[in-house]
Amino acid sequence: MTAMLRQKNYDKAVSAGVTVLTGLASFLDPHRISVAYADGTSEEVYGEQFFLNTGSRPFVPPIEGLENNHFVYTSETLMEREELPRRLAIIGGGYIGLEFASYFANFGSEVTVIQDGEAFIPREDAEVAQSVLDSLTARGVRVLRSTTIRSVREESDHTVLSLESGDSAYALEADAILVATGRRPNVAELNLAAAGVALTERGAVKTDEHLRTTASHIWAMGDIVGGLQFTYISLDDFRIVKSNLLGDGSRTTENRGAVPYTVFLDPPLSRVGLSETEAAQKGYTVKSARLPAAAIPKAHVLRQPTGMLKVLIDADTDLILGAHFFCAESQEMINLIKLCMDAKLPYTVLRDGIFNHPTMSEALNDLFGAVK
Repeated sequence: MTAMLRQKNYDKAVSAGVTVLTGLASFLDPHRISVAYADGTSEEVYGEQFFLNTGSRPFVPPIEGLENNHFVYTSETLMEREELPRRLAIIGGGYIGLEFASYFANFGSEVTVIQDGEAFIPREDAEVAQSVLDSLTARGVRVLRSTTIRSVREESDHTVLSLESGDSAYALEADAILVATGRRPNVAELNLAAAGVALTERGAVKTDEHLRTTASHIWAMGDIVGGLQFTYISLDDFRIVKSNLLGDGSRTTENRGAVPYTVFLDPPLSRVGLSETEAAQKGYTVKSARLPAAAIPKAHVLRQPTGMLKVLIDADTDLILGAHFFCAESQEMINLIKLCMDAKLPYTVLRDGIFNHPTMSEALNDLFGAVK
């Protein structure tokens, strides 16, 4: 009956031009995969070309007491919890951890973020990162830096983390723990070695600028390639592969320009391009400008005057090198900066542009007007 049902679905899918098989796939050789189904059956599938886009999974560090702890969650399971934790401990001060810290603080939880390094979001511009830290602290989020988690112990109705910072050791009680220590490419079950597909030192699928793997008939896209893990990167990866297969191959990972992204805090933190430190390291002569979010009329309309905006300009060309917006609606504003950077428009276009009122984007007049 199962085989008949699968054949029936197969016939329907073929008539639409697509066959969807829901199962666990692994390579048998460069052109054959085995697909294992939930009912215990399996089948072999042959393909002339393969396109890998299996995403990523949360990484759980080998800390004593984390495994099989009923109070431990990942970003994929915490939102399934039905009761709001009064005390939430977050392991990891990266983007995922901070997003959860922000909205669980809004929910009313007492949030503690634990990170092993001293620098707070070190990939971001230091000035903007400090503004983010100040905002989170003002909202009651506690960030423990340079702190090591030695073990985790499960009690009857809560869990206890054993922490160490410098010469001090102490315990932290929590009703829930979120493990937010990054994600890893989802490649373990694919048996890529059988297909001749190599991995990088960090466990991602190795590809060239066209996203072709070390097997010439296999391409990889999205999180499994490593780098930025965003839905729209996977979408743009599709454009690159399409250009390679059906176009002139001109679109590559090397020419898609700076990638904008947003960390959905409250308010959101958005960025595109270089930080001030990175621009200096690359030898640019930099002009810059800053604007407090409180100077934007629409921020007060939204009752979100927290944050700041910062831009970096190449003093020799007047082109935008980078933008860092920690303010309401920054996730929309940053797209305009990306467009100007790709079009190689001087910052004066935004400085002198006419923007609708009242909007957050009209602040670009004042921000770029302050460049010096």
